Amino acid sequence: MATATNTVSKDVPDNSKDSPVIVVEHVYKQFGSNLVLRDFNLVVNKEENVVVLGKSGSGKSVLIKCIIGLLKPDSGNIMVFGENVSELNHDDLDKIRTKIGFLFQGNALYDSMTVRENLEFPLRRHWIGYSQKQVDALVIEALENVGLAHTVNMMPEELSGGMLKRVALARTMILKPDVILYDEPTTGLDPVTAREIDNLIIKLQKKYHTSSIIITHDMHCVKNTADRVALLLDGKCYSEGKYEDFENSTDKNIKQFFE
Repeated sequence: MATATNTVSKDVPDNSKDSPVIVVEHVYKQFGSNLVLRDFNLVVNKEENVVVLGKSGSGKSVLIKCIIGLLKPDSGNIMVFGENVSELNHDDLDKIRTKIGFLFQGNALYDSMTVRENLEFPLRRHWIGYSQKQVDALVIEALENVGLAHTVNMMPEELSGGMLKRVALARTMILKPDVILYDEPTTGLDPVTAREIDNLIIKLQKKYHTSSIIITHDMHCVKNTADRVALLLDGKCYSEGKYEDFENSTDKNIKQFFE
């Protein structure tokens, strides 16, 4: 009798969502006497949206800044695409960042630059050898993805809060990253605009097959965008599961987010 084997043909791409792109292992991060992350662990798989849920000040932003290398953990490992971020030199870290999009909570657009110039900035920053024609095409494609192609020559001060968030998202996507880190993507937005941002997150995930970490305490955002939820509590990954698992939980530490 033939023995079955669990193999994947090398001619067939491995699109398994169990293929990790980010692995956070036993990470600690302390500021003075404030221990923000304490033995935090998390895995993000290919094409997966993981929402890290937590109260304000719980360390969510610290976590994603460690992942992208803006902060260095005191101990532990953060593997991104198989590379230990903390051990990369400046040039190698810069290269890996071309594969990671970061949507800042405050958008981080340059007030003195047009929308076009803001979107061009990552292309110039990473010294990618595109022609001006290619740059123009990438800018328009990114803006079309968020429904704002008509704003290409406008200044940030001419845009509403929701439009600024969408332009920031377009800039985040212009390099077509494999991973996107969203820092409170709906904070400060009215409910209608916030849901538009949720829908864009899902749309871009499906179009570009991205993996994402979304940090938020907006439960509508969690419900709309999460493939999986991880609760950051007391510096640790307290619980993980589907949104429905959290919604139906009787654990008081989880229930507080649904009250």
